[in-house]
Amino acid sequence: MKIRFQNSPKETAQMNTQQLRENFLVDNLMVEGTIQLNYTHYDRMIVGGVVPASSAIALQVEEELKANFFLERREMGIINVGGKGTVLADGVAFDLDKLECAYLGKGTKDVSFSSSDAKNPAMFYVLSVPAHHTYPNKKMTKEEAQPINLGDISTSNKRTIYKYIHNDGIQSCQLVMGLTTLAEGCVWNSVPPHTHTRRMEAYFYFDLDAAHRVMHFMGEPQETRHLVIANNEAVVSAPWSMHFGVGTANYGFIWGMAGENKEFTDMDQVPVASIK
Repeated sequence: MKIRFQNSPKETAQMNTQQLRENFLVDNLMVEGTIQLNYTHYDRMIVGGVVPASSAIALQVEEELKANFFLERREMGIINVGGKGTVLADGVAFDLDKLECAYLGKGTKDVSFSSSDAKNPAMFYVLSVPAHHTYPNKKMTKEEAQPINLGDISTSNKRTIYKYIHNDGIQSCQLVMGLTTLAEGCVWNSVPPHTHTRRMEAYFYFDLDAAHRVMHFMGEPQETRHLVIANNEAVVSAPWSMHFGVGTANYGFIWGMAGENKEFTDMDQVPVASIK
């Protein structure tokens, strides 16, 4: 498990491209036959990817957690962005098709991931954060997430939002998680831009053709920076940082947050005309 420490706005403003990528980009997440984990000190969120092939992959406790098992003091959200697969949690199987979600609460001991077809493996994107209360393990389909359509073709941001883990959905201690898909011809996400100093966030971009990229904008509103993101890569967004982006083609992205509250609408909008 790789460890990432926090960066201040002043420090980040001085970073070159490589330094920004080293500190905020999470690449090589979906590697077949492996589990990849990245621990960030922003609200101690773990960002990971699991791609089981011919055999199941068990979630092992990491030395840095100083725990008896991975979810002893943590909860986890899982969204599948690949072929059909199964999450086995303490003997209970959660079968996940593409864009379906499973939540595992604090205290879940034995967790493993498997694919139904090794030739079309599942790709499980996982987020894990500290938890101080136990909520029940649960699965949710994208239809059950009550999709919300927002945006417009005229502003190139017509999109559908699926909210899985939040105050009115799957209950959690502090994790908020869902995804957004953009309509064909639409490329802008999270406009108008915003910050929320009460919560950090991680973005994971998927269903982006290998020949295309997403320009993810970050930094303070008057001191912007950007990261060039490829398919199946993630970015860690500090609480003080804006986060919005534009792609060279349409795509989907999974958003996940942890921090002071679980209010999906808690954000401080930044007028586009004020950004520098």
